[in-house]
Amino acid sequence: MLLEVRDLSVEFRTRDGIARAVNGVGFGVDAGETLAVLGESGSGKSVTAQAVMGILDTPPARISAGEVLFRGRDLLTLPEERRRGIRGAEMAMIFQDALSALNPVLSVGAQLGEMFIVHRGMSRKRARAKAVELMDRVGIPAAKDRAGDFPHQFSGGMRQRVMIAMALALEPALIIADEPTTALDVTVQAQIMDLLAELRRELDTALILITHDLGVVADAADRIAVMYAGRIVETAPVHALYKAPAHPYTRGLLDSVPRLDRKGRELYAIKGLPPNLLRVPSGCAFHPRCPVARDICRTDEPPLLDAGEGRRSACHFWRETLDG
Repeated sequence: MLLEVRDLSVEFRTRDGIARAVNGVGFGVDAGETLAVLGESGSGKSVTAQAVMGILDTPPARISAGEVLFRGRDLLTLPEERRRGIRGAEMAMIFQDALSALNPVLSVGAQLGEMFIVHRGMSRKRARAKAVELMDRVGIPAAKDRAGDFPHQFSGGMRQRVMIAMALALEPALIIADEPTTALDVTVQAQIMDLLAELRRELDTALILITHDLGVVADAADRIAVMYAGRIVETAPVHALYKAPAHPYTRGLLDSVPRLDRKGRELYAIKGLPPNLLRVPSGCAFHPRCPVARDICRTDEPPLLDAGEGRRSACHFWRETLDG
């Protein structure tokens, strides 16, 4: 397995107490595989990705437990200098907000070329040529002319293509894409997802796709991990999960997706709000919002249980949810 995360926990120390943003998360991804990590804002998706990449702000964040095994090495035990060598060269990240992730005072070509100068020791002339090749590869028109432009001179979709080019620069084995289609219109979303899928197939790159949008990952992911309140509450192959989810939270997310066969009906929404991570409810964290919660849900935290067909569910009553 290319990447294996085991029992990862991340907490933030605040004036009001300790917020456990990630609580015992575990998953794996193989070469050439796409794993989608789903959940509402605040579920712990991005914090998990930042912990894997080693870019958490510490303090206030602190990894309190777990292992992050990449090609058999526990990244959490490596010196920072060695982790910097892995970032970009072996694993890379596409950030949610391309405009803030890119340096506003450097041209796009210079920022892409810097990857080759630092990690490959290329001359600036050769690095710029490689930058133009990358821009052309991800579908940026007139790449040679636009390499001298600055981030603000690109549209949102083109900036996201620049971010993808930057992530692909050194052909890493793993790419983590954190909400790569946020704030883009649906046409550009489809183009970006098609581009990621094409590059994944071409390079046999593993992809972890972080999103809150089930519609985005339907045709892109091989497996899905659903997070709630810092925990993974369901994992399943993509088609099995869409066909019959085994956790009430996952079912609620699916029911919230607009559908053509429900034209004229009121859109479904999961009742209530995600929990405050300083005061996560006892038992199953989802029980205050769950339509099938019972007494045991309020007292006993359910483990991830085998629910058949390669899926696991952290629900005491997953069979009832699966049966619909």
